[in-house]
Amino acid sequence: MYNTFKTLPQLADRLFLTDGGLETTLIFHDGIDLPHFAAFDLMRTQEGRRALHAYYLRYLEIAQANGTGFILESPTWRASPDWGVLLGYSEAALAESNRESIALMHELKSAYATDQMPVVVSGCIGPRGDGYVADAIMSTDAARDYHAFQANIFAEACADMVTAITMTNTPEAIGIARAAEAAGLPVALSFTLETDGCLPTGQSLAEAINAVDDATGGFPAYYMINCAHPDHFAAVLKTRGDWTQRVRGLRTNASRMSHAELNEAPELDDGNPDELGAQNAALLRALPALTVLGGCCGTDHRHVGAMCAHALAA
Repeated sequence: MYNTFKTLPQLADRLFLTDGGLETTLIFHDGIDLPHFAAFDLMRTQEGRRALHAYYLRYLEIAQANGTGFILESPTWRASPDWGVLLGYSEAALAESNRESIALMHELKSAYATDQMPVVVSGCIGPRGDGYVADAIMSTDAARDYHAFQANIFAEACADMVTAITMTNTPEAIGIARAAEAAGLPVALSFTLETDGCLPTGQSLAEAINAVDDATGGFPAYYMINCAHPDHFAAVLKTRGDWTQRVRGLRTNASRMSHAELNEAPELDDGNPDELGAQNAALLRALPALTVLGGCCGTDHRHVGAMCAHALAA
């Protein structure tokens, strides 16, 4: 039995959507400059807050129209101390931005949540370093101490859970799980995968999930895969095993490009939304616990809408 502190509605057998590629949408579609890919920086201004509000509404309306649940992932992927320093934030200002980000999620939840459409507020944590490269890997204790900054603020702001996105290595994932547990919040951990279906460290997804579960007593509520195209990891899911029961969410890339290629790409590769939707739905057979669908780099509301349509028809 895995620990969750509280029951999360996405742990039941019902489809939940979440958003797509927040940063790539804001940059390439909305023409907004995001220093260091930091969407939370938009919370500085009323104009920025309006842009975030409008972004999330597109997805909430898809969920509402299709009778699914929704997970509001806060725009705080880059709102941790090291990135805050690079962006010129004091510790107090960074803490306030995290709090206000969760408050915005609660505002949206209040407007849309019903008994028929459960909405979950998730505090998003990103990697301390690069989301594509497993460099300068911390110890689990260092990761716990570093990420406790956000986990504690999310708990104080009454988030329903923590989600760690684009995890490149297991020590950092273990540290985040321990920080969330200490803060009293359930946590979902999402690993990024390379074109060979492995973490940037070379570790397999199965090994990573089992390692985190062994180190934390199975504390994470569930695991996810993000920042990879289905073509990159579909083959590894054929190996089966108990670990596949722990994967409940996908946030896939629109592009088949590698992370290195994405870093060098001058234009957005948004792929084929309908094809991506069909590929995500096809993975329901390989991942029996899968209930959460959303997007990552290059995706927008079109891709998530297609994922929803194909999943409901599967």
